[in-house]
Amino acid sequence: MTTGPGDIVLIHHKGHAVTYARVEEITTDVKPGWWQVRLLFLQVPSQEVTWILREEYIDGGEFTMGGDPIRLEKLPPAASLAGPPEPPPPPSQEGGTSGAGGKVVSLAGRKGKPH
Repeated sequence: MTTGPGDIVLIHHKGHAVTYARVEEITTDVKPGWWQVRLLFLQVPSQEVTWILREEYIDGGEFTMGGDPIRLEKLPPAASLAGPPEPPPPPSQEGGTSGAGGKVVSLAGRKGKPH
């Protein structure tokens, strides 16, 4: 089984994506070869349901509910989409300008205008 607790799935109903859900728990059912899948629908208001499914349905195979075709599509983890962030470049160790072309002006010797 490739889909497990903590995974986010996109639920398709009649061939259309309708909602996202997080797999909360997968436990064996009393019927051999079937699993109780507890899902938390990620919508407002959130709703928790338990579906009894075969392993191939949990992993993306199409099944029917009330005669309507349903399919779960496991989404990849978000971290794998963006990759690790790149660290910022180290500060320049040389004196002088940092390459931005700026000039340092001392304000210590300036006299302000009286208010």
